[in-house]
Amino acid sequence: MEADQVHSAEDARALIAERAPTHVKVGVVDIDGILRGKYMSRDKFLSALAGGFGFCEVVLGWDSNDQTYDNTTVTGWHSGFRDAPVRILPETARDIPFEPNTLFFLCEFTDYAESLCPRAVLRRVLAKAESMGFAVKAAFEYEFLVFEETPHGLREKGYRNLRPMAPGMFGYSVLRASTAANFYHALLETCEAMRLPIEGLHEESGPGFLEAALVVQEGLEAADRAALFKTFAKTVAQQHDFVATFMARWSTELPGQSGHIHVSLTDKEGKAVFHDPDKPAGISDQMRHFIGGQQSQMPELTALVAPTINSYRRLVPGFWAPTDATWGIDNRTVALRAISGGPKSQRVEYRVSGADNNPYLSLAAALASGLHGIENGLEPTAPSQGNAYDVDHPEALRLPRSLQEAAKRLQGSDSARAFFGDAFVDHFAATRDWECREFDKAVTDWELARYFEII
Repeated sequence: MEADQVHSAEDARALIAERAPTHVKVGVVDIDGILRGKYMSRDKFLSALAGGFGFCEVVLGWDSNDQTYDNTTVTGWHSGFRDAPVRILPETARDIPFEPNTLFFLCEFTDYAESLCPRAVLRRVLAKAESMGFAVKAAFEYEFLVFEETPHGLREKGYRNLRPMAPGMFGYSVLRASTAANFYHALLETCEAMRLPIEGLHEESGPGFLEAALVVQEGLEAADRAALFKTFAKTVAQQHDFVATFMARWSTELPGQSGHIHVSLTDKEGKAVFHDPDKPAGISDQMRHFIGGQQSQMPELTALVAPTINSYRRLVPGFWAPTDATWGIDNRTVALRAISGGPKSQRVEYRVSGADNNPYLSLAAALASGLHGIENGLEPTAPSQGNAYDVDHPEALRLPRSLQEAAKRLQGSDSARAFFGDAFVDHFAATRDWECREFDKAVTDWELARYFEII
């Protein structure tokens, strides 16, 4: 039996009986999109398949540096950081090709913690789509950087004077991809073996810049694959004496790293909803309203797709990332790129999202806002022509310029509360407020260089 044949707990038990592993690896995705997990003994795993297991709720109550929040209500020191119930998701079974006879399963928080669980947030939005008669197709594409460094070396250098995998601006370079073929093929083969197939992998324009486009898939599976890809791309890099980063922007001189999301809808018969050959650019009325909803809600939901302090270093004019909630037809200077084509290729590319995204939350934001537009017949503005950065857009379309501003917009958003629930909005906004307060404590390189001697 193969891992991709597992669809139920019964299938998972049969696979475990056949393979007889001593341990199974399980994981949950936290608020920041980080995969947290552990090995479980075979007997413990089989028991958990039936009744779930407890996973310390701290993974929903701390930041990316394992520092516990001081401003959250569902989880925190006041709760004693109890164990939260978790269910194993049999259908997510995967082989780990570089760990002999080791299976991996994703999990999801349940009970009181389900309201905060990023995967559960997306699942609820997908249920909304289903109730409206739609199925969701999505594909993530990630830009990331690869350095000739080690985890220890990064810290010893203070993250300065890092050496990229290769120098220079070599976008789409066959030379670079060929000389680094061992790493490229290891990544391609690992992702294929783990059911995370890559549709395209190439050099981006920048030292050590790469881009990977994942194959389109059903909405929840697409986000699962994106979350796993980010972890295992970094794993493969370190196995080859590299370090990969998905931070939104690492250099003041170079553009940032995107995490674009391609989204389309079909009806219950599988017919494309976004394509209408009788409309301009093939954009159906429902696709137009979907864009209208995404555009109107984007400023309030930006924190979900640009979730770090560093996210806003990427969202600057002229660096291939949007600064306003604009849209256009096959235009890469806007936030929402409408891609025309046949029924299979007609889609919206949600370009505000960076490589530092949590794929569950970013897709939930892109989808919930679009469904809102269809439900309410929202019309977008006229599509942007040419360079959208050169146009003065209405203030209502202006995206937040910082995480602090974005968190406040999310906290006060009635739409976000309707889409995702009060418990999640309050928790996530509080976590972003914590992130801002942590940054406010820092003395940056910019401050040292500007003030140390002269002031």
